[in-house]
Amino acid sequence: MIREKITIQNKLGLHTRAAAKLVATASQFESKIQLEHLDQLADCKSIMAVILLGLTKGLILDLIISGADELEAREAIVNLVNNRFGEAE
Repeated sequence: MIREKITIQNKLGLHTRAAAKLVATASQFESKIQLEHLDQLADCKSIMAVILLGLTKGLILDLIISGADELEAREAIVNLVNNRFGEAE
């Protein structure tokens, strides 16, 4: 199991388009991938669960991944977040 702190860096936070990119990325992997913020867990393969966290720019949360391809999943998710979900800011 991997547990790592990540920071939402894009200007609009985890809005619908960014959440859709996260779900699409997470869905490529067999591993269970979750975000945790303020004791709320969200399945990264569910767009509604991700959006309901209401994550905004600057928030620090836990990325939790467990499964056979967890290392690859971690790299993909962290890269997506660090690249601001492909957004300019």
